[in-house]
Amino acid sequence: MLLALLGALAIGLSLGLTGSGGSILTVPVLVHVVGQPEKVAIAGSLMIVGSISLLGGVQYVLGRLVHWPSVVLFGLPGMLGTSLGAVLSKQVSGHVQLLVFESVMLLAAVFMIRPPRGGGSQQAGQPAAQPNWKIAANGLAVGGLTGFVGVGGGFLIVPALVLFGGLSMQLSVGTSLLIISLNAFSGFASHLRVLHQRGLSLDWSIIGLFVLVGVAGSIAGGYASRRIPQAALRRVFAGLLFVVAIAMIAVSLTSRGGAA
Repeated sequence: MLLALLGALAIGLSLGLTGSGGSILTVPVLVHVVGQPEKVAIAGSLMIVGSISLLGGVQYVLGRLVHWPSVVLFGLPGMLGTSLGAVLSKQVSGHVQLLVFESVMLLAAVFMIRPPRGGGSQQAGQPAAQPNWKIAANGLAVGGLTGFVGVGGGFLIVPALVLFGGLSMQLSVGTSLLIISLNAFSGFASHLRVLHQRGLSLDWSIIGLFVLVGVAGSIAGGYASRRIPQAALRRVFAGLLFVVAIAMIAVSLTSRGGAA
């Protein structure tokens, strides 16, 4: 249980520090440490990550580090995209979902580690102007991908807000947390129906414990993020994506080799 609690703390730290990493850390912890079935872990992770993101995002709201137009224009279409992606995911194999997941993570890491356009001179309260339709289209696309692979989507939302939305890293983290909560709760409702159809149930005591420890980690990560230079925060985020993606690819190759 100590290892599980440390995992919950790491999940919160990742969300508070980089605005992402929740589900890509939560699902492995619930499956490999707690020992939950995969479908139960996926549904539970969405509730855990959504709750941590919502509660941990309060400090960003109080610090005025949330870009509300992006929450609305990006988040609401993202909820629709999440539902559509979840429907599409039922038509393909888990191998295809995993391949898409790993590829998108690596691509996002590559784009995030590149120097920001315009020399990175944006300030936390001064995002670059973007057409509303472009922000909404990005939200729909990211929501579709997050619903398809069954995660909260912060690893896609943050790069989209930085690279396409014109927000700084700190502003993107705070905005991402609220968007993640919208996407995660929307995805949770869809996956909960699947659990009921299969006669599976959630362990709410584990969910509550993870949320409690995760929120503490998220608050600590949020304070730390404000004291880290923007360029360093981008590198931390990109590094997290690379490490998790490579680890997942290695596990996939090992599993296939064992099956062969």
